[in-house]
Amino acid sequence: MKRVVFDRCGPPADVLRVEDDVPAPQPRRGEVLVRMLASPVNPSDLMYIAGQYGLKPVLPATPGFEGVGIVEAHGGGLLGWLRRGRRVAVINDRVGNWAEYTVTQARQVLPVPDELSDEQAATFFVNPATALAMTQKVLRIPRGAWLVQSAAGGELGKMVIRLGAKYAFRTINIVRRREHVEELKKLGADQVIVASEGSIAQQVRRMVPEGVRYALDAVGGSVGSEVVACLGEGGRCLVYGSLADEPIAVHPRALIGNTLRVEGFWLARWARTQSILTMLRLFRQVASLMREGVLQSQFAAVYPLEQVQQAVTHAAQPGKGGKVLLKIGDR
Repeated sequence: MKRVVFDRCGPPADVLRVEDDVPAPQPRRGEVLVRMLASPVNPSDLMYIAGQYGLKPVLPATPGFEGVGIVEAHGGGLLGWLRRGRRVAVINDRVGNWAEYTVTQARQVLPVPDELSDEQAATFFVNPATALAMTQKVLRIPRGAWLVQSAAGGELGKMVIRLGAKYAFRTINIVRRREHVEELKKLGADQVIVASEGSIAQQVRRMVPEGVRYALDAVGGSVGSEVVACLGEGGRCLVYGSLADEPIAVHPRALIGNTLRVEGFWLARWARTQSILTMLRLFRQVASLMREGVLQSQFAAVYPLEQVQQAVTHAAQPGKGGKVLLKIGDR
């Protein structure tokens, strides 16, 4: 088989290479062998390759945390037997999905509805499940409440906007460029502010003088610090990314006087604390909302596995207009 591999951490376009004629992995008990069809290039993949992610690679390593494929074999166990022959969304934190074949735990693949395209099924887990879990399961944002979010022009940010329109919570969305404003308003954004046009916290306080109760930050650094400064009494911020690769600064008086909570959120870690029934319900809800278009992704480009260097370069560009996808195989 072919696979993408890196022997050292560094800039993805520099360290990735494609290997040919590699033996396919063999599933152990409780695992399944998946023939991969497609896998997105997520920010977490790029950080993993660069050695900047919370999960460190065991080198040499193959990237790719999510994707879609066909279960072709299993190493034993009822769940693997039930999945054989099914098209499944694949979450993989051990072997990596940027390969013609991969193995993962049988409990980490999920059959996807026939009406979902391979492209949408490939992005089933990371963005949709994160957006839904953060807003509806962790923050539990009530109807009419305000949420402020950074990185609103990204695919996950757009999903949060559509979730707000569906569940009737209001969103203030921070973008870097003014050209994003009208696009996000058409999606259902209540307010859109441009980070370069003045203090984020001051812009938000003009809209909501008492401050917002809920916030999401994927950036960190000065942007993340200002997002926290938007919180009012009892406010809560989930930090789920570190695009700026810089720390967030919070004034102690804000924490003490306003009883604020600033917490990290990592879908994989959160999922491990949930019951199987909770996760099955979440994934059923994700599938339903994907069919409605609420949690669907847009795609900027599709590359074959052999062009992985071009794919990761494209994926790292700001304002690319959607996900970058690796097309690995056919059904």
